[in-house]
Amino acid sequence: MIKEKKMKYILMMHCPKTGYETFGAWPQKDIQAHIGFMLRFNTELRQSGELVSAEGLASPEQAKVVRAGKDGMPITDGVFPEAKEFLAGYWIVDVETEARAEAIAAKASAAPGPNGVPMNMAIELRQVMAGPPADLVV
Repeated sequence: MIKEKKMKYILMMHCPKTGYETFGAWPQKDIQAHIGFMLRFNTELRQSGELVSAEGLASPEQAKVVRAGKDGMPITDGVFPEAKEFLAGYWIVDVETEARAEAIAAKASAAPGPNGVPMNMAIELRQVMAGPPADLVV
């Protein structure tokens, strides 16, 4: 029997520009329920052996855009105000099938919001590539 190779996927949770302020204004019990869900979710993925990494990100006000200047030194800018949404956090999972990655993303999407109502937020799912296509490597 040939064992199917596992595939890595990144699941990216985006939030609207106002999401950080909105989340902070929720009743404390709703914030605790949401965070509790995320901690249990991460524990389940860790116990199943599918979790590679998971991180929440600092608020967009702390973000910087960095580019190399002509001399190679970093040039930084703050977050551009026209951005409509920001990456709030991510998971990297190592799964047998894309369908399993989709199921994990759907569960993350259903994290509880105010009054325990599932948020059904969009979770962007993309395969993590092992490397460039062989025909492009010299």
